[in-house]
Amino acid sequence: MQCEAIVAKHFVEVGTLVQQAEWKGISDQYAAFAADEARGSSEAYEKLALAVSQFDDLLEFIATLPVERRQPNLFLAAVRHVCGIARNVDDLRQFVHTSQGQIREVMLSRTTQTNEPARCAVLLPLLAQLAQPLALIEVGASAGLCLLMDHYGYDYGNARIEPAVSDDGHAPVFTCEVSGKVPIPNAIPRIAWRAGLDLNPIDLRSERDAAWLETLVWPGQDARVARLHAAINIARRNPPNVIRGDLLTDLAQLVATAPNDTTVVVFHTAVLGYVAPQSAREQFAATVKKTGAEWISNEAPGVFPSIARKAPPSPARGRFLISWNGAPVAWAGPHGQSLDWFGTT
Repeated sequence: MQCEAIVAKHFVEVGTLVQQAEWKGISDQYAAFAADEARGSSEAYEKLALAVSQFDDLLEFIATLPVERRQPNLFLAAVRHVCGIARNVDDLRQFVHTSQGQIREVMLSRTTQTNEPARCAVLLPLLAQLAQPLALIEVGASAGLCLLMDHYGYDYGNARIEPAVSDDGHAPVFTCEVSGKVPIPNAIPRIAWRAGLDLNPIDLRSERDAAWLETLVWPGQDARVARLHAAINIARRNPPNVIRGDLLTDLAQLVATAPNDTTVVVFHTAVLGYVAPQSAREQFAATVKKTGAEWISNEAPGVFPSIARKAPPSPARGRFLISWNGAPVAWAGPHGQSLDWFGTT
């Protein structure tokens, strides 16, 4: 009996250590999100993410979810979707205590399909260097708003580019602060064909889906909400073709459908971070290379460490690394707000 008690105590202690390690991993994840992503972008999300990292009841709730569903932006958006914006940590804890079933349901059924059309501003200088016309393929396209980049205007400070497609003066204009020798084009390149690939495409005809996209915009970013509304209205009048599919298995087939007389471009932003393990990301990169398409990646630097090692240090925390066919060329603000160019043109 004494031996059995010792064994039982051992398993309890091991279980406690495992739980503590798991909670610490979640705590570190949320603290890093607060410091690297939310700071300077959303004061509310910075404070709430820090609160999650410090309170055991919040860590315990998040630990009940699958690892791939614990992202800070997904949790905070789900809380907001179900309960509204938490004003402080007490609100957040109360929301989770009283509505955890609904919050969990949203986190299990939804993904962080942030469709930020302003990211087009950091892609445009690269696209304009390619032979036209272009055939665009976006993987992880969400609602496909970034496929409509010729419907938007762009302000780079020393240069302004008007939309190539008229929309009666209702097109959003995306402001992007630039540094370095950015190859800013005189006009938007000609896009002859476009398609998106997504595991669960957002249907903008659904008010519920459109509301989820708005919920993914962080509190305090009213200008982003306004631009999102404008882009959604454009997409409803000009629906992009977004196909349900897996970027690991269905990309090559989609590339094969692009017109022969175009330059095919495969691009993605903040997508591959949700693809694991690293070997799966490398598999995707190899697939793109085999298709012969131009490849533009706009991701956190840790997504492709081999590419990041070739880049100079980032000018600020939380920047995305833009690469072209595997070569790094620029650092970009995660929502398209800045572009620091270091590549050759």
